[in-house]
Amino acid sequence: MQPAAKPILVYLVTEDWYFLSHRIPMAMAAQRAGYDVHVATHVVNGGERIEALGFTLHPLAWKRGSLNPFDLVSIIREVRALYKRLSPDLVHHVALQPSVIGSLAAWGLPITQLNAFAGLGSTFSSQSLKSRLVRPVLKTLLRLILNRRRSAALVQNSDDRAAITAIGIDAARVFLIPGSGVDVDVLVPLPEPAGEVTLGYVGRLLEDKGLRTLIAAHDLLMQRGVSVKLLIAGQSDPANPASIPDAEIETWRHKPNITLLGHVNDVREVWAKAHIAVLPSRREGLPKSLLEAAACGRPMIATDVPGCREIARHGVNGLLVPADDPAALAAAVEKLAADPALRTRFGAAGRSLAETGFSSARIGQKTVALYDSLLGLPGRPVDG
Repeated sequence: MQPAAKPILVYLVTEDWYFLSHRIPMAMAAQRAGYDVHVATHVVNGGERIEALGFTLHPLAWKRGSLNPFDLVSIIREVRALYKRLSPDLVHHVALQPSVIGSLAAWGLPITQLNAFAGLGSTFSSQSLKSRLVRPVLKTLLRLILNRRRSAALVQNSDDRAAITAIGIDAARVFLIPGSGVDVDVLVPLPEPAGEVTLGYVGRLLEDKGLRTLIAAHDLLMQRGVSVKLLIAGQSDPANPASIPDAEIETWRHKPNITLLGHVNDVREVWAKAHIAVLPSRREGLPKSLLEAAACGRPMIATDVPGCREIARHGVNGLLVPADDPAALAAAVEKLAADPALRTRFGAAGRSLAETGFSSARIGQKTVALYDSLLGLPGRPVDG
């Protein structure tokens, strides 16, 4: 008897770096479970690493951030041709733009589609004129593509699940898995560093991440004579409309007690130097930077917004503050900076949360179980 063919799974992602940063644990879990894993993405410099993991790579001529209709039609046609050639059993569209592009490309094809949202993006959170004009069109499009028979949605927090269903998506098609997980065997608790209390921020340098609020809060602390260092790890993202201009970022380099680290390959370098993780974002799916900080035993300060409050629990492993409020953020920093015992308690609680609810092994199991369920395959046990 011939062995059954492996089900073909395709991840559609805008950029190779995003797949490598956020989807490796679930893709490897799927590979171990017997899926033939393919990755379709715009390749910058991560192609060799993707292939080294045993995944089949399909480079795409994707111009992320482009609103040129010709570019959109071109990428839809390219993805559709790929889907026709591969005949995948399941495609996992990673984030909002791939969900729209991939769903349109798969129109009329017998392909099961899982449309994953890592937060709902600035179109849903921003009050700019452009976002207010685009939002109703996007909601209509999402209702059209997500309510199809072979389509499902995947969100990372309960707020986004409520938002997706509120625009008219069938609740039975919306699934929740909290993020992509964190490797708790690699990221382990680190001793608190000696010296002056230091904040650590890890992420893209975007307005929506609250960087301007963080800088303003740090300025307030310095004006009050509260000396706290700030490490900023990350780069701007010109393809994102919320990216902070390089000229403005450069001015931060000359402020006292602020160090710009740029891109950091290993986040342990940041958390080994920082006492507190901070993320004053306006909205998240489930922030990987806070998951990693929790695994390393770092207390955190974040905004009380969707995504952040999934991992930053007020009074348990961190402090929550309102978004866009430098004074509240500065007060929280001052409180935690002055209390080593509270930092220790919060750090231990965060590590426990990472282990019990957000480990990459656990998230990988849940993701594969969802894949199997969507394809009608025999179920696999999921711990917890």
